Amino acid sequence: MTFKLLDHESVPHHEIIGEEEVAVLLEKYAIDKEQFPKIRFDDPIVLEIGAKIGEVIKIARKSQTADESFYYRLVIDAVV
Repeated sequence: MTFKLLDHESVPHHEIIGEEEVAVLLEKYAIDKEQFPKIRFDDPIVLEIGAKIGEVIKIARKSQTADESFYYRLVIDAVV
């Protein structure tokens, strides 16, 4: 029996987003990709979803006021 982090009710949904969606976010917020908040490649959730260094992860959290809020993290090799 294997435990999956994403199966736990307290863990928000995480998914890797494509370069097109990343480009839209970069333009919308007028930032560079490196300005996203970071998450390490060896984080258990990153390992579970199979994200690679340089990819961006979208995190969907439930919100009492907005139903759902989205957060983004850039997968990095080490803390900068």
